[in-house]
Amino acid sequence: MANLTINGTAHSVDLPDEVPLLWALRDGLNMTGTKYGCGVAACGACTVHIDGEAVRSCQVALGDVWGEVTTIEGLGTPEDMAILQQAWVDHQVAQCGYCQSGQIMQAAALLAVTPEPTDEEIDEAMAGNLCRCGTYPRIRSAIHDAAKQMQGA
Repeated sequence: MANLTINGTAHSVDLPDEVPLLWALRDGLNMTGTKYGCGVAACGACTVHIDGEAVRSCQVALGDVWGEVTTIEGLGTPEDMAILQQAWVDHQVAQCGYCQSGQIMQAAALLAVTPEPTDEEIDEAMAGNLCRCGTYPRIRSAIHDAAKQMQGA
């Protein structure tokens, strides 16, 4: 039995410690916003935050979770979207949308430590998140727009 805090709420999950956090979220808690992409941490679709750090949930064992988990569901709701999520909508980033929760979570971690990133900083931070639809220019624009809004510009 694992006890986790996810999006500010305490949860108990009756799964073995070696189960990846991804499967505990999706199958154990029915939080399906976090996506399975490759299973080897190469695509970024499963990105969540643990204590604010972007991690690939397919590679973190349930027993190794070291702090509070934030998933895409924890960034905002349809009624009250986070600035970053709204920038994604405004810039029409998603095409198929499959990778976008991981992209947004990675971008949120970037903006938490680099509030006004350059193109190079965005490209470096987002390099591990793959988008088969190739929306990288829109992703970069959305991140810049969200950064400006977060700075009050």
